[in-house]
Amino acid sequence: MPSEANAGSNTQPIAHRLVGPEAWKRADLRGQDWHVALDPAAQAEILSVAETLRQQPVPLLALRPDSFDMPACRSAMARVSHILRRGVRFALVERLPIEALSEEEAKSIYWMLSSMVARPVAQKLDGTMIYDVVDTGKKPLPGSGLRPDKSNVDLQFHNDNAYNFLMPEIVGLLCIRKAPSGGQSRVMSFATVHNVLKERFPEALPRLYRPFWFDRQREHGPNEEPLFSAPIFINDGGKLRARLGQHQVRNGYAMKGAMDQETEAAIKAIDAVFTDRDLQYEFDMQPGDMQFAMNCEVGHSRTEFKDGADPAQKRLLVRLWLRDHGAPGYVG
Repeated sequence: MPSEANAGSNTQPIAHRLVGPEAWKRADLRGQDWHVALDPAAQAEILSVAETLRQQPVPLLALRPDSFDMPACRSAMARVSHILRRGVRFALVERLPIEALSEEEAKSIYWMLSSMVARPVAQKLDGTMIYDVVDTGKKPLPGSGLRPDKSNVDLQFHNDNAYNFLMPEIVGLLCIRKAPSGGQSRVMSFATVHNVLKERFPEALPRLYRPFWFDRQREHGPNEEPLFSAPIFINDGGKLRARLGQHQVRNGYAMKGAMDQETEAAIKAIDAVFTDRDLQYEFDMQPGDMQFAMNCEVGHSRTEFKDGADPAQKRLLVRLWLRDHGAPGYVG
């Protein structure tokens, strides 16, 4: 079972208040901090690439960021990269001309644009690289292996793959179809979460720097443990890195045994901070919009949603995990 050391953690809580563009609250944000528009030149490049792919099809996984000359798109994605690494750590890109693209063409363009930011990596042990976020009608019960993103439940703020050795650096989401109702996107700064916990629940912080049990969602080898052990907060040389997956932690303890009082109090403290609307930012992704977030620094979430009866009305987002370090496989 992984230990704190091989999870790459430092158990000494960060004592100072976290500051900088990554430590934002709702009132701090301006549109230019997080919004990137694909201008007419970028739109024209996208339509030109789509037409080329219709005439000369290329498998999505063979496409690279330099497969086509797309200077306007490259400029827009450089702006995204700057926001992610030096700004507020999340960006919304508006938007692919999805009405003129097939679903596969939209995915191919999204793959290339995302690859301009960082390298796509596998999202499952089987090597799945591009992942549909859609409601299967099932419920994500402890040990079931069903990820919450395959349901319509309200998702608390989290970062992706917190229950694995090497997490993605960046999470990307493309909206193909929105739900008839619900499914609003939300983001929250983990630096701000840490600051608020320090103010309101200082007694909880030390526990958050020690390991928790995570349900691995059945993404492990046949002879490996179904649980993963790692801290929720990591002190990376005075900078905060988070492994926040409340669903996987609760399922992990349901599989392992009951939480002790200190652990339960720490989880409840995080839950309380997550309910503060002043700390989070909300937006509705429209078809063609792309959302990107630094995975260990910004939590993302969505509200519960309801699909229409027609399959063509089912909410569909397409996810990519991006990371330039480590191997491209799921374990990394």
